[in-house]
Amino acid sequence: MKSADQKFSASTIIAALGIIAAIIVAAGLLYRLQGTDEVDLEAIAPTPEVIELVIEEPQVPEAEIPTPAVVEAPPSAQQPTPEPIKLPDLDDSDGFVRERMQQVSEDAHFARWLTADDLLRRSASYLDGLSRGVVLSKIFPLSAPQDKFTTHKDGQTIWLNAGNYERYDDTIDALMSLDTVAAAKMFHLARPLLEASFSEMGYNPRQMEGIILQAIDRVLATPIIVEPIELIHESVFYEFADPELEALLPVQKQVLRTGPENTQKLQQQALALKTALLNP
Repeated sequence: MKSADQKFSASTIIAALGIIAAIIVAAGLLYRLQGTDEVDLEAIAPTPEVIELVIEEPQVPEAEIPTPAVVEAPPSAQQPTPEPIKLPDLDDSDGFVRERMQQVSEDAHFARWLTADDLLRRSASYLDGLSRGVVLSKIFPLSAPQDKFTTHKDGQTIWLNAGNYERYDDTIDALMSLDTVAAAKMFHLARPLLEASFSEMGYNPRQMEGIILQAIDRVLATPIIVEPIELIHESVFYEFADPELEALLPVQKQVLRTGPENTQKLQQQALALKTALLNP
């Protein structure tokens, strides 16, 4: 028979082992959590709380781009009525678009952009991305910037070189070459084909028009920064040191990188296109 001292000693050892085990488990948990700013002691609870995640679909804007009014000529000036233009099927529309877009711009870079296939579907996807603030460069690749991106340091401060703005001259020149009135006429002419392209993405005609106008408004809402722009380099890519600039949409940050003069040019062209679309 074991003595009372032996029983007490055994119980003490078991209790001590239990306490040590509890400390080890708690220490392991705290180690896993120490990467966060605060240690939530409730995380130790054996029954985790079930959180229902609700994902809201983005709101698609709706708008109306008016169709051109039909003005009848007086009887004395009536001319033979031209035959209506027959639109091709969407799958066979590339040649039709390229031919008509020659009236919009003769710029060599712009003509190179039109060598892609599925032009209207690509344009619809690209505009959809712009309306959400995203540049889908793989969907519709524009001219690549010239030369390499450069910065300079002033002590520990990194600045964006103003010379980077010239890297986008070819793209800016191509966009500035567009006859916005002719572009608006092309939109109205090809509207059924564009509606079919947007319909494949699940959008109705009013949503298509809202997406187009919102894409233009994204450019118009980009700030024009004349002062030197400070950068930070905490990861692979450079970021704007100003939190307000870094919080801009990707398409706005891309426009910002073209420089104040180019941003102003793009906004003037975007406003001219919007005006031409809304006042056919």
